[in-house]
Amino acid sequence: MTDQNKLRNLEDLGEFALIDHLTESFENRNPTTIYGVGDDAAVIAISEEESLLISTDTLVEGVHFNLMYMPLKHLGYKAVAVNVSDICAMNGTAEQITVSIAVSSKFSLEALEEFYEGIKLACAHYNVDLIGGDTTSSLSGLMINISVVGRAKNDKIAYRSGAKDYDLLVVTGDLGAAYMGLQLLEREKEVFRANPNIQPDLDGHDYIIERQLKPEARKDVIEFLKELEVVPTAMIDISDGLASEILHICKASKVGCRLYDEKIPIDAKTSMMALEFNIDPSTCALNGGEDYELLFTVKQEDFEKVQSNPHMSVIGHITDEKDGIYFIDKSGSAITLRAQGWKHF
Repeated sequence: MTDQNKLRNLEDLGEFALIDHLTESFENRNPTTIYGVGDDAAVIAISEEESLLISTDTLVEGVHFNLMYMPLKHLGYKAVAVNVSDICAMNGTAEQITVSIAVSSKFSLEALEEFYEGIKLACAHYNVDLIGGDTTSSLSGLMINISVVGRAKNDKIAYRSGAKDYDLLVVTGDLGAAYMGLQLLEREKEVFRANPNIQPDLDGHDYIIERQLKPEARKDVIEFLKELEVVPTAMIDISDGLASEILHICKASKVGCRLYDEKIPIDAKTSMMALEFNIDPSTCALNGGEDYELLFTVKQEDFEKVQSNPHMSVIGHITDEKDGIYFIDKSGSAITLRAQGWKHF
C-alpha cells in the first residue's frame, strides 16, 4: 500500500474532526431543518415562535462507565441527565426521551429493572416523558443510546456561534469535581483489585463522587436566565472540560477569548483531592470534563444581572478572533489555551 493510499487512523482525527469530516458533504433538504450537525442539539422548526430541539448520545460499558463502581440506578439517571443537559445548552426545555439499549446475557432482569428505576427517577426530576426506544442483544456488555426532544422559543435559542467581541464569559456551578471523583473511584478500584479484603476509602468524599456518578443537568439555570431576562449570546455544556468547550464556542463564533485562572470556580473539596493526587486544581477544571455545567456568553450590559446570581461566575471575556484564545494564569501570564481532555478514540 502506497503512502497516498494509507488508511487514516481515527485517533489522528478525534471525535469532532471526525464528525465534521463525515458530515461536511451533507445538505439540509427540508425547510423545517433550521440547524443540523454542529451544536448541542439540532433545531427543527414547528412554528414561527417555537422550534423542537433534538439530541442523541451513546454510552458504552468500558468506555463511558465502569460497573465496578457505577450503580445501575445511578447509570440510568446519569444517562438521562447528560442528554437533558444538551437541551439546556441550547437554552431550551427537555420534554421527551427515547431509550435504546444493547445488553449482554450477564445482566439479570433485576439489574435492568434497577437501571430503568434510575431512568424513571430522572424523568420525574426533569419532567420528561419516556416515549419509546429499542432493546437488543450485545456480545460486549451494556450499550445505551438516549435521544431527547425539547422545545425553545426561536428568539431564545442559544447556539455556539453567537458570541461577539466584548461579551462576558460565564460558567455555572463549580468545575473539576466530577474528574476528581473519577480519579478517586479509579484509585480505590485498583486497590480493591489488588486486595479484595480492603474496603474502598470513600469517607468524606461524597460531593466529588456524586458529581461523577450522578451529575445534574442545569435546568434550574435556564429558569434563572428566564427570570433575569438574560438571553445568552452563545452556550454549550461542559462535558469534555472547560478548555475544550471554550474552544468550541470560539471556533463556531469566530472569536478570541481571555480566560482568567483566578475566576474559575472550584470547590474546596475538589482542590483538596486534586492536591492529594498532585494535580493542579485548575487543570481538573480545564481538562477534566463531565461537570455538565453550562458555559455561556452574555452582553456586557447583563453583567449585574448575572453577578447577582450565586450559581453563575464571570470567568473571562470574548475578544476579536485575531487576538487569540488565552488562559491568563494567576501570575498574569498569557498562555495559549489548549484542550487536553477526554479523547473518544
